Amino acid sequence: MSDLMTMGLEAAVLITALALLLLDLWTPPAEKRVLSYAAVIAVGVIFLASFAFVTPGPRTAFGGMYVLDEYALYFKRFFLLAALLVLLFAVESPADRERSETEYSALTLFALTGMMFAASANDFSLLFLALELVTITFYVLTSYHRRQPVSLEAGAKYLILGALSSAFLVYGIALVYGASGTLSLPRLAAAPADVLRGPLFETGLLLVFAGLAFKLAAVPFQVWAPDVYQGAPTPTTAFLAIGSKAAGIALLVRWLMALLPGLDPHWQLLLMIVAGASMVYGVLCAIPQRNLKRLLAYSSIANAGYLLLGICTTTREGLAAVLFYLAGYLFALAAAFGVLCLVARTTEEEEISALAGLHRQSPLLAATLATAMVSLAGIPPLAGFFGKFLLLKAAVSRGEVSHGMYALVGIAILGVVISIYYYFGVIRTLYWTEPSARRQGCRIGINWPARVALWTCLAGLLWLGIFPNAVVNLADQAIGTLM
Repeated sequence: MSDLMTMGLEAAVLITALALLLLDLWTPPAEKRVLSYAAVIAVGVIFLASFAFVTPGPRTAFGGMYVLDEYALYFKRFFLLAALLVLLFAVESPADRERSETEYSALTLFALTGMMFAASANDFSLLFLALELVTITFYVLTSYHRRQPVSLEAGAKYLILGALSSAFLVYGIALVYGASGTLSLPRLAAAPADVLRGPLFETGLLLVFAGLAFKLAAVPFQVWAPDVYQGAPTPTTAFLAIGSKAAGIALLVRWLMALLPGLDPHWQLLLMIVAGASMVYGVLCAIPQRNLKRLLAYSSIANAGYLLLGICTTTREGLAAVLFYLAGYLFALAAAFGVLCLVARTTEEEEISALAGLHRQSPLLAATLATAMVSLAGIPPLAGFFGKFLLLKAAVSRGEVSHGMYALVGIAILGVVISIYYYFGVIRTLYWTEPSARRQGCRIGINWPARVALWTCLAGLLWLGIFPNAVVNLADQAIGTLM
C-alpha cells in the first residue's frame, strides 16, 4: 500500500483515464464534450495536489525501481501542466467526428502517465516500460484523424521509426544487464569501475542514448519530426513536442548523473557533436519552411541541441538551466500550437500564409503567437531569453575546463541570430501581410477555456522572463537531489 501511495499522482491520472473510457459508454453523444472538460478539471486538480507532496528525502517503491524526489516532482508538475494546456486546446481543435473526443482525452492521459513514470524511473526496466507507454499511445494519437491521409502517413512513419528506436533501447538495456547483472541505477552506480568502463557496458549505454535521442528529435535521429509534426492533430503535435522531449531529457539527465557524473571525455565529445549538429541542422532547415508546424518541428530539433548544450556542462548550474529552459519552452510551444488549433477551425490551413492579418481577426491570438515567437527567438524580457542566457552562461563557465564548449557556445549564438529571421517572419505575416479577400472582416471566436489557456501561456512567458528566481530555485533544488 505504501508503494501505491508513493505513486499517488500516476495512479490518479490512470484512474481518471479509465473512468473517462467507462463513462463514455453511457454518455449521450451530445453530452460527451462534458467529459473532455472533466478530464481538464481532473488534471488541474492533480496538478494542484502535486504541491502537497513533500519529499524530505527520496522515497522509493517496488524495490527501488521507482523513486520520488524533487527532481521527479519537478517533471511530474511539468507534464501535468503541459497536459492541462493541451487538453484545453484539444477541445477546440477540428475533430474527426467518427472518433470520440473522450477517447482522445483518455489516450492523452495514458501518455501523461508514461511521462510521469519516466520522471521517476530509477531502473532501466521501468525506463523502457514508461517510454513504451508514451510511444505506443502516440502511435494512436498521431494517426487519430484516420480519414486524413497526411495523418495516417505521419502515424506510419512514427510507428516505423519509433519501433527502430525501441529496438536500439531494448538492445542497449540488454547489453547493460549482460555487462553488470543489474538494471538498477543505484546498483550500477556502485558497480566496479572496470564494469562501467567496459566496452560491452558502454556500447549498451550508447544504444540507450540513441533511443533517448529519438525522443529528443536530436541529430541523427531527427528525420521523423517534420512529417510527424505536420501530419498529427495539432494538440498531439504540441504534446509530442513538449512532453516527449521533456521525458527524454528527464531520463537522460538521471542516468547520466548516476552512471557518468563527470562525463568521460569521449562521452562529452559525443554529446557536444550531437548538440552542435542539432542546432545547425534545425536552424538552417527552418529557414525555407512555409508550414508553421514544420517550422516548429525544425525549431524543436534546434532546441534539442540547446538542451544538450546544458547537459554537456554536467554542472549543477547547467543542468538547472536545462530544467528552466524546458519551462519556458512549455509555455511558448503551448501558445503557438494553441493559436494554430483555434485558427485551423476557420481556415482549415496550417500554412504561415493563413495567419496573414490575424491581428484583425483576433488581437489576442496574434499577440499570443507573436509573444511565443519572440520567446523562442530568445529576445528579452521573455522566458526564452533568460533560458538561453542561463544555458550559455553555464557553458561559458565550463569552457575553462573543456575548451570545445566555446565553439559550441559560438554555434548556439549563431543559431539564435539565424532563428530571428524565421521567427520574425511569422510576426511579419501576423501584422504586416494582408489577409486573403475571403477572410477579410471575419472574426475568430474564442471560448473561455481556450482564453484561459492563452492568457496562462502569456503570463508564463512574461513571469519566467521577468521574475525567474522562483522557477530557477525549483530547478536548482531538483538537480541538487541528483548531484
